[in-house]
Amino acid sequence: MPCLHKFQMRTKSEELLFQEQLKQVAMENGRRLGLEGDGDLKFLLTGGTLVKVRSTSWQKSRYYKLQEDCKTMWHESRRTFKPKQTFSVEDIESLRHGRLSEGLQKYTHPSAEDRCFSILFKDHHKHLDLMAASAEDARRWVSGLEKLVSNMRSLSRQTKSEHWIFNCMRKADKNEDNKMTLKELKHFLRQINVEVDDTYAEELFKKCDKSKSGSLEGPEIKHYYDLLTHREEIDVMFKKYANSEGHMSARDLLTFLLTEQREQVGLGHAVTLINKYEMDETAKQTQHMTKDGFLMYMHHEDGAVLNPAHSAVHQDMGQPLNHYYISSSHNTYLTADQLKGPSSTEAYIRALMKGCRCVELDCWDGSSGEPVIYHGYTLTSKVLFRDVIKAIKDYAFKTSEYPVILSLENHCTVPQQKLMAHHMASILGEALVTTPVSSTMPTRFPSPEELKGKFLIKGKRLNKLNAVFSNNNSAEVDSVSEEDEAGDSKENGDKAKPKKAKIQLAKELSDMVLYCRSVHFGGFEHAKDSQAFYEMSSLKESKAFSLADTSGPAFLHHNMDKLTRIYPAGSRTDSSNYNPVPMWNTGCQIVALNFQTTGKEMDLNQGRFLANGGCGYALKPEFQRDPSSQMNPSSLSKGPWLQKKMFHVMVISAQQLPKVNKEKHKSIVDPLVRVEVCGVDADNASKETNHIENNGFNPMWNESFRFLVHVPELAMVRFLVEDYDSTSQNDLVGQYCLPLTSVQNGYRHVPLLTKRGDVISSAGLFVHLMLLDTK
Repeated sequence: MPCLHKFQMRTKSEELLFQEQLKQVAMENGRRLGLEGDGDLKFLLTGGTLVKVRSTSWQKSRYYKLQEDCKTMWHESRRTFKPKQTFSVEDIESLRHGRLSEGLQKYTHPSAEDRCFSILFKDHHKHLDLMAASAEDARRWVSGLEKLVSNMRSLSRQTKSEHWIFNCMRKADKNEDNKMTLKELKHFLRQINVEVDDTYAEELFKKCDKSKSGSLEGPEIKHYYDLLTHREEIDVMFKKYANSEGHMSARDLLTFLLTEQREQVGLGHAVTLINKYEMDETAKQTQHMTKDGFLMYMHHEDGAVLNPAHSAVHQDMGQPLNHYYISSSHNTYLTADQLKGPSSTEAYIRALMKGCRCVELDCWDGSSGEPVIYHGYTLTSKVLFRDVIKAIKDYAFKTSEYPVILSLENHCTVPQQKLMAHHMASILGEALVTTPVSSTMPTRFPSPEELKGKFLIKGKRLNKLNAVFSNNNSAEVDSVSEEDEAGDSKENGDKAKPKKAKIQLAKELSDMVLYCRSVHFGGFEHAKDSQAFYEMSSLKESKAFSLADTSGPAFLHHNMDKLTRIYPAGSRTDSSNYNPVPMWNTGCQIVALNFQTTGKEMDLNQGRFLANGGCGYALKPEFQRDPSSQMNPSSLSKGPWLQKKMFHVMVISAQQLPKVNKEKHKSIVDPLVRVEVCGVDADNASKETNHIENNGFNPMWNESFRFLVHVPELAMVRFLVEDYDSTSQNDLVGQYCLPLTSVQNGYRHVPLLTKRGDVISSAGLFVHLMLLDTK
């Protein structure tokens, strides 16, 4: 419970004492975050002046300081109506040290490189460009904030919940006297998204106001907090198995794990959990777990819906590259629509940081002699090819160490193609794969493990790969067909050139293409007879979906030794996405989506690559890799893929759901939960609970559903919480998606993500899940 005992009465004459108490609060919160005594944390708590950069002429000095809660940044403002402004450390997505943002590159001098940094927020439209007085100050700001962000993310949901409630209490304390009146209590309840009638609010208030003073303070607020956060459903479970004087012994806990959680573990694992989560040292020494320890366990990864073993790389990464689904982005450079939206290096950074392993570069001649990237024949802005390659080099392997594919759409003249090759060679260096991994002509793809930290180029090549071993050098420049996009001469909906158009290709660029040579798709028989394993086709969604419907088995077998890339139709000018699941069902590896567009499709993509450590590669099921497989995703004949399961879901409760409409002071969520299974056609299903009126804090449903799943290895599960509206479309409150094979049985907490895939701190669902064999 974070510092509720710090709510104490103070007067103006006690200001010095209060300031000392604030220091103690800061120290306590620093300790909780694992940063006790940290020099960078002390630096942030002291604060300092930074220059906020918006343009060449708008560069203002502002004082920034971390508040004592160690999670809120305060900064002064010149606005008369809002002289003090704050933002939460939890809202920070990442930090960039240097002149990496487009604003800093445009509005600051190169000599200020080491003094500049940017704060990027989870709302993708917001960021802060700042300049410190010295390079050392900039380093300490970035280092300190990165530590805070990292440690905040590692906190348990229980601890985040306590922080969240405490901060809501502080906001409700309007006159800042560290007491809560009945009026402030009602304001607090609205803050935490729960509507209560006046009678209940008054009853709760009187129950806690032991001093009869008309306000709550100190221990009374702590008592109020305990009443508010009481979890009856957890209590019932704990009491059922706590057979040792109100505690769970290690054997009691083991019985719970075997009976309710269906985990195949022994007594040693139960002892490990006690040592890991029990906070009471006396109980821990006797190998017992208290209710607080049990709640801590339930809120950590061991009690979460995602199998903790799957939160790290756990799959065989030694298979050929085409045996994996690969997280892939379409028109990666765009941050909005396809016609007039901005192009940005930041879009590449965001995609790579989310685990994307295949990014697209739409390359055109730049007016200054330098190649640029933009959506050709449209009003989208342009970004230098060189700057994009630098950004990719800097951020490619921060989230995942496995290979990144650069998918080139080359529209440049030969001189600028040579510049492209030069920039990639000089910037990417030895990380760029320019020769085959093996010393002899390969017959299959290398594995992600063999290609760790490497870049592959996808594009046109003047000759076959065996020319590398035969010393059969191609001409310095030659023509190649541009019709590699399934006969669609330009995938992006541009003013198309004739289908048989040729482009001139520089040898320097051609030679960089090894394992991903772009070729026109001439049908599955043609590919089988004439296409080498490293020759791959790109199919627009309509063509791919048609092939999946009419030639499912052939499509599946094609992908067993070749790569296939799918991309959105050119008509999707709003950057909307197609459903990726049917493409994964046919074994397609590079299913490219518009990462900048939120919605169910991107939820599914994030869910598909959530397991295996979020590394951007997911091993396809055996029946999508075995040449003897006869699976047809459209019609489920008998085979190893058919493993019928009954998926039982009980939606029990939710905790601390955020307000959807924060502008409306009295707006309260009316939540409902929808559970979806997405996989082969026979498995697609959706079921939802009733909505609960005016309670986003602790709604309880206790509603059960059953889903019959035929091919569990291809199934995804998506949990959605929505704000019910009888007159219009429901608003999304939060969502979470994961492979069915990564779901843990038993009582589990489900974290909730925003529409952009960021974790909603402290919010979650509590469910009971069971995946059982069925005849």
